Amino acid sequence: MSEAVTACVLIIGNEILSGRTQDVNISHLATTLGGWGIQVRHCRVIPDVENIIVDTVNEVRGAYDYVFTTGGIGPTHDDITAECIAKAFGVELVEDPDIAARIRVRPAPDDVMASRLRMARVPKGASLVDNPTGGPQGFAMDNVYVMAGIPMIMQAMLSSLEGKLRSGPVVHSHSIRAYTGESQIADALSALQDEYSDVDIGSYPFFRDERYGTMLVIRGTSTDLLATVAARIMAAVEAIGETPEDMGLTE
Repeated sequence: MSEAVTACVLIIGNEILSGRTQDVNISHLATTLGGWGIQVRHCRVIPDVENIIVDTVNEVRGAYDYVFTTGGIGPTHDDITAECIAKAFGVELVEDPDIAARIRVRPAPDDVMASRLRMARVPKGASLVDNPTGGPQGFAMDNVYVMAGIPMIMQAMLSSLEGKLRSGPVVHSHSIRAYTGESQIADALSALQDEYSDVDIGSYPFFRDERYGTMLVIRGTSTDLLATVAARIMAAVEAIGETPEDMGLTE
Protein backbone atom coordinates (compact mmCIF):
# COMPACT_ATOMS: atom_id res chain seq x y z
CA MET A 1 0.00 0.00 0.00
CA SER A 2 1.33 3.46 -0.87
CA GLU A 3 2.12 5.86 1.95
CA ALA A 4 -0.50 8.39 3.06
CA VAL A 5 -0.12 11.95 1.79
CA THR A 6 -1.14 14.45 4.46
CA ALA A 7 -2.24 18.06 4.57
CA CYS A 8 -2.82 20.86 7.03
CA VAL A 9 -5.37 23.62 6.41
CA LEU A 10 -4.84 27.13 7.79
CA ILE A 11 -7.84 29.45 7.75
CA ILE A 12 -6.52 32.99 8.18
CA GLY A 13 -8.79 35.86 9.20
CA ASN A 14 -10.06 37.83 12.17
CA GLU A 15 -13.55 37.72 10.65
CA ILE A 16 -13.69 33.95 11.09
CA LEU A 17 -12.55 34.06 14.71
CA SER A 18 -15.00 36.86 15.55
CA GLY A 19 -17.92 34.84 14.18
CA ARG A 20 -18.80 37.53 11.65
CA THR A 21 -18.03 35.18 8.76
CA GLN A 22 -18.83 31.48 8.80
CA ASP A 23 -16.10 29.35 7.22
CA VAL A 24 -17.09 26.84 4.55
CA ASN A 25 -13.63 26.34 3.08
CA ILE A 26 -12.52 23.61 5.49
CA SER A 27 -15.26 21.24 4.37
CA HIS A 28 -14.57 21.82 0.67
CA LEU A 29 -10.83 21.41 1.09
CA ALA A 30 -11.14 18.23 3.15
CA THR A 31 -13.65 16.66 0.76
CA THR A 32 -11.82 17.62 -2.44
CA LEU A 33 -8.35 16.76 -1.20
CA GLY A 34 -9.60 13.50 0.28
CA GLY A 35 -10.96 12.53 -3.12
CA TRP A 36 -7.50 13.20 -4.57
CA GLY A 37 -5.82 10.94 -2.04
CA ILE A 38 -4.58 13.74 0.24
CA GLN A 39 -5.71 13.35 3.84
CA VAL A 40 -6.38 16.52 5.83
CA ARG A 41 -4.93 15.66 9.23
CA HIS A 42 -4.87 19.07 10.90
CA CYS A 43 -6.66 22.41 10.68
CA ARG A 44 -6.31 25.75 12.45
CA VAL A 45 -8.10 29.08 12.32
CA ILE A 46 -5.66 31.90 13.07
CA PRO A 47 -5.89 35.72 13.17
CA ASP A 48 -4.37 38.33 10.88
CA VAL A 49 -1.36 38.65 13.17
CA GLU A 50 2.08 38.48 11.61
CA ASN A 51 4.00 36.50 14.19
CA ILE A 52 1.19 33.96 14.57
CA ILE A 53 0.94 33.40 10.82
CA VAL A 54 4.72 33.14 10.38
CA ASP A 55 5.22 30.80 13.34
CA THR A 56 2.26 28.60 12.42
CA VAL A 57 3.31 28.23 8.78
CA ASN A 58 6.84 27.31 9.81
CA GLU A 59 5.53 24.79 12.34
CA VAL A 60 3.15 22.92 10.06
CA ARG A 61 4.97 23.00 6.71
CA GLY A 62 7.55 20.57 8.02
CA ALA A 63 4.99 18.28 9.64
CA TYR A 64 2.67 17.69 6.67
CA ASP A 65 3.15 17.01 2.98
CA TYR A 66 1.05 20.01 2.03
CA VAL A 67 -0.23 23.17 3.71
CA PHE A 68 -3.21 25.04 2.24
CA THR A 69 -4.04 28.53 3.46
CA THR A 70 -7.12 30.60 2.73
CA GLY A 71 -7.66 34.28 3.40
CA GLY A 72 -5.61 37.42 3.75
CA ILE A 73 -4.46 38.00 0.16
CA GLY A 74 -6.78 40.89 -0.73
CA PRO A 75 -6.18 44.62 -1.33
CA THR A 76 -6.53 46.04 2.20
CA HIS A 77 -4.11 46.77 5.01
CA ASP A 78 -5.06 43.66 6.99
CA ASP A 79 -4.38 41.31 4.08
CA ILE A 80 -0.92 40.29 5.24
CA THR A 81 -0.70 36.62 4.30
CA ALA A 82 1.67 37.12 1.35
CA GLU A 83 4.22 39.10 3.36
CA CYS A 84 3.95 36.61 6.24
CA ILE A 85 4.66 33.68 3.91
CA ALA A 86 7.67 35.58 2.55
CA LYS A 87 8.95 36.08 6.11
CA ALA A 88 8.33 32.44 6.96
CA PHE A 89 10.57 31.43 4.05
CA GLY A 90 13.09 34.21 4.58
CA VAL A 91 12.64 35.81 1.15
CA GLU A 92 11.60 39.24 -0.06
CA LEU A 93 8.14 40.18 -1.28
CA VAL A 94 8.02 41.10 -4.99
CA GLU A 95 5.39 42.12 -7.52
CA ASP A 96 4.55 39.30 -9.91
CA PRO A 97 4.18 40.66 -13.46
CA ASP A 98 1.57 38.08 -14.50
CA ILE A 99 -0.71 38.90 -11.58
CA ALA A 100 -0.14 42.63 -12.05
CA ALA A 101 -1.05 42.40 -15.75
CA ARG A 102 -4.27 40.58 -14.90
CA ILE A 103 -5.17 43.25 -12.34
CA ARG A 104 -4.42 46.14 -14.73
CA VAL A 105 -6.92 44.78 -17.27
CA ARG A 106 -9.62 46.46 -15.19
CA PRO A 107 -9.06 50.25 -15.27
CA ALA A 108 -9.25 52.11 -11.97
CA PRO A 109 -8.13 55.41 -10.41
CA ASP A 110 -4.50 55.41 -9.29
CA ASP A 111 -5.28 55.00 -5.60
CA VAL A 112 -7.65 52.09 -6.24
CA MET A 113 -5.17 50.46 -8.61
CA ALA A 114 -2.42 50.79 -5.99
CA SER A 115 -4.61 48.93 -3.51
CA ARG A 116 -5.45 46.24 -6.04
CA LEU A 117 -1.79 45.72 -6.87
CA ARG A 118 -1.21 44.61 -3.29
CA MET A 119 -2.68 41.34 -4.55
CA ALA A 120 0.19 41.02 -7.04
CA ARG A 121 2.78 40.72 -4.26
CA VAL A 122 4.21 37.25 -3.79
CA PRO A 123 7.30 35.84 -2.08
CA LYS A 124 10.30 35.78 -4.40
CA GLY A 125 10.53 32.37 -6.05
CA ALA A 126 6.82 31.55 -5.68
CA SER A 127 4.90 29.74 -8.40
CA LEU A 128 1.37 30.81 -9.26
CA VAL A 129 -1.86 28.97 -8.50
CA ASP A 130 -4.27 29.67 -11.34
CA ASN A 131 -7.53 31.48 -10.70
CA PRO A 132 -10.09 30.30 -13.29
CA THR A 133 -12.50 33.08 -12.24
CA GLY A 134 -10.19 35.56 -13.97
CA GLY A 135 -9.11 37.39 -10.82
CA PRO A 136 -5.60 37.56 -9.33
CA GLN A 137 -3.88 34.21 -8.90
CA GLY A 138 -2.82 32.55 -5.67
CA PHE A 139 0.70 31.26 -5.19
CA ALA A 140 2.74 28.41 -3.79
CA MET A 141 6.03 28.32 -1.91
CA ASP A 142 7.47 24.82 -1.66
CA ASN A 143 4.60 22.78 -0.14
CA VAL A 144 2.54 25.79 1.02
CA TYR A 145 -0.39 26.76 -1.23
CA VAL A 146 -1.89 30.20 -0.60
CA MET A 147 -5.41 30.84 -1.84
CA ALA A 148 -8.22 33.35 -1.49
CA GLY A 149 -10.68 33.22 1.38
CA ILE A 150 -13.80 33.88 -0.71
CA PRO A 151 -15.23 30.36 -1.16
CA MET A 152 -16.06 30.63 -4.87
CA ILE A 153 -12.56 31.87 -5.70
CA MET A 154 -10.82 29.40 -3.37
CA GLN A 155 -12.71 26.53 -4.95
CA ALA A 156 -11.73 27.69 -8.43
CA MET A 157 -8.07 27.96 -7.40
CA LEU A 158 -8.14 24.53 -5.80
CA SER A 159 -9.68 23.00 -8.92
CA SER A 160 -6.68 24.17 -10.94
CA LEU A 161 -4.43 21.93 -8.81
CA GLU A 162 -6.21 18.69 -9.68
CA GLY A 163 -3.73 16.14 -11.00
CA LYS A 164 -0.75 18.32 -10.08
CA LEU A 165 -0.21 17.19 -6.48
CA ARG A 166 1.28 14.02 -5.07
CA SER A 167 -1.40 11.66 -3.81
CA GLY A 168 -1.76 8.53 -1.73
CA PRO A 169 -4.57 6.04 -1.10
CA VAL A 170 -8.09 7.45 -0.94
CA VAL A 171 -9.84 7.05 2.42
CA HIS A 172 -13.39 5.68 2.17
CA SER A 173 -16.21 5.66 4.73
CA HIS A 174 -18.77 2.97 5.56
CA SER A 175 -21.69 4.04 7.74
CA ILE A 176 -24.17 2.15 9.90
CA ARG A 177 -27.18 3.73 11.57
CA ALA A 178 -28.33 2.27 14.88
CA TYR A 179 -31.12 3.49 17.14
CA THR A 180 -29.17 2.94 20.30
CA GLY A 181 -27.12 5.05 22.67
CA GLU A 182 -23.35 5.23 22.31
CA SER A 183 -22.78 3.87 25.80
CA GLN A 184 -24.58 0.61 24.95
CA ILE A 185 -22.05 -0.33 22.28
CA ALA A 186 -18.97 1.56 23.53
CA ASP A 187 -17.17 -1.55 24.78
CA ALA A 188 -17.80 -3.46 21.56
CA LEU A 189 -16.55 -0.55 19.46
CA SER A 190 -13.44 -0.22 21.60
CA ALA A 191 -12.63 -3.92 21.19
CA LEU A 192 -13.15 -3.73 17.41
CA GLN A 193 -10.93 -0.66 17.15
CA ASP A 194 -8.17 -2.52 18.97
CA GLU A 195 -8.60 -5.51 16.67
CA TYR A 196 -8.72 -3.50 13.44
CA SER A 197 -6.07 -0.82 13.83
CA ASP A 198 -6.00 -0.08 10.08
CA VAL A 199 -9.41 1.58 10.23
CA ASP A 200 -10.87 4.42 12.30
CA ILE A 201 -14.20 3.80 14.00
CA GLY A 202 -16.27 6.79 15.04
CA SER A 203 -19.68 7.12 16.68
CA TYR A 204 -21.89 10.20 16.24
CA PRO A 205 -25.15 10.54 18.19
CA PHE A 206 -28.28 11.98 16.53
CA PHE A 207 -31.96 12.60 17.25
CA ARG A 208 -34.40 11.75 14.46
CA ASP A 209 -38.13 10.98 14.38
CA GLU A 210 -38.35 11.39 18.15
CA ARG A 211 -35.67 8.74 18.63
CA TYR A 212 -32.08 8.85 19.76
CA GLY A 213 -29.52 6.95 17.76
CA THR A 214 -25.88 6.66 16.79
CA MET A 215 -24.29 6.86 13.37
CA LEU A 216 -21.31 4.52 13.30
CA VAL A 217 -18.68 5.40 10.72
CA ILE A 218 -15.69 3.27 9.73
CA ARG A 219 -12.96 4.97 7.69
CA GLY A 220 -10.08 3.31 5.87
CA THR A 221 -8.44 2.75 2.50
CA SER A 222 -9.62 -0.85 1.93
CA THR A 223 -13.30 -1.19 1.07
CA ASP A 224 -13.12 -4.93 1.74
CA LEU A 225 -11.82 -4.32 5.23
CA LEU A 226 -14.50 -1.70 5.81
CA ALA A 227 -17.16 -4.24 4.86
CA THR A 228 -15.69 -6.78 7.27
CA VAL A 229 -15.65 -4.33 10.17
CA ALA A 230 -19.14 -3.11 9.27
CA ALA A 231 -20.47 -6.67 9.53
CA ARG A 232 -18.87 -7.03 12.96
CA ILE A 233 -20.40 -3.76 14.14
CA MET A 234 -23.82 -4.74 12.87
CA ALA A 235 -23.53 -8.02 14.79
CA ALA A 236 -22.62 -6.07 17.92
CA VAL A 237 -25.70 -3.87 17.52
CA GLU A 238 -27.92 -6.89 16.98
CA ALA A 239 -26.44 -8.48 20.12
CA ILE A 240 -27.99 -5.74 22.25
CA GLY A 241 -31.39 -6.25 20.65
CA GLU A 242 -31.37 -3.45 18.08
CA THR A 243 -31.65 -3.57 14.28
CA PRO A 244 -28.84 -1.72 12.50
CA GLU A 245 -29.20 -0.09 9.09
CA ASP A 246 -26.27 -0.57 6.74
CA MET A 247 -25.82 2.74 4.90
CA GLY A 248 -22.96 1.33 2.82
CA LEU A 249 -20.06 3.38 1.49
CA THR A 250 -20.57 7.07 2.11
CA GLU A 251 -18.53 10.26 1.72
